[in-house]
Amino acid sequence: MYSEKVLDHFNNPRNVGELEHASGVGMVGNAKCGDIMKMYIQVENNIITDVRFKTFGCGAAIATSSMATEMVKGKTLEEALELTNKAVMDALDGLPPAKVHCSVLAEEAIRAAIEDYIKNQKGD
Repeated sequence: MYSEKVLDHFNNPRNVGELEHASGVGMVGNAKCGDIMKMYIQVENNIITDVRFKTFGCGAAIATSSMATEMVKGKTLEEALELTNKAVMDALDGLPPAKVHCSVLAEEAIRAAIEDYIKNQKGD
């Protein structure tokens, strides 16, 4: 069963959508289950000032995306890079074992967006 927090973030996801002029964008997916997450971050002075997501997937994928955005907004890039899938799961009061991969995708999507931002800053 899903916790009340998972159900809340699934039914009322936070930070859904795209950032038109995002500083960094990360997209990750799991071919096995079909979940795809796309994270957009806005960075100013090394702080994630805004973050949005678009997720195609199950309820747990949407809930973990939503929670991850809440957890990194207002954080420095370094703090956001410390986000773990376990922290996302703990914040949601747990996930069923078959849905742990969703929290891993959320962690990976945040990292991918930050890596994209860093790459853009270097002009690669």
